[in-house]
Amino acid sequence: MEKFIQLTSKAVPLATENIDTDQIIPARFLKATDKLGFGEQVFRDWRFHKDGTINKEFPLNNTKYSGSILVAGDNFGCGSSREHAAWALVGYGFKVIVSSFFADIFKGNALNNGLLPVQVTEEYLKKLIVHLEENPTSKVIVNLEEQTIESEIGNASFEIDAYKKTCLLNGYDDIDYLISKKEKIAEFETQML
Repeated sequence: MEKFIQLTSKAVPLATENIDTDQIIPARFLKATDKLGFGEQVFRDWRFHKDGTINKEFPLNNTKYSGSILVAGDNFGCGSSREHAAWALVGYGFKVIVSSFFADIFKGNALNNGLLPVQVTEEYLKKLIVHLEENPTSKVIVNLEEQTIESEIGNASFEIDAYKKTCLLNGYDDIDYLISKKEKIAEFETQML
């Protein structure tokens, strides 16, 4: 995984609440076990009309919005526990998802795939979405070390599991983390003999 310390980016506002993993990546695209290609299908049924034409009203297709931060409504990633949802969001180019609540399994899958879920208050989220809709070129700064999010509407802090924070800051997956502790593990084993 890539190291994540701080990100400054424009953001895409998606005010919809209760976005479930089937909306993020529809079940018909889950045939592959490789992470590649899922980004093309993210929000497929919202990004395209039934006849296959692009839905220009959907925020990801709206040319005034861009960036690697998705600011979504409350209760993001609910529904089934498919890791493919995190794969699709990362594959599309998102590095941060901001919401006022994340489903636990989605949150874990996101962190395991280098996607940072930033949980803010409902009040901050609503103000940020409105601000981004009215100011699409506005930048958002997410600082993982400080656990803060900054924007023109003000700053907020967020919580993150200390272990997952360490992994993201260093670009570790679970195996990389264990390898980083190789000397301490060897030292412990020596003491136990």
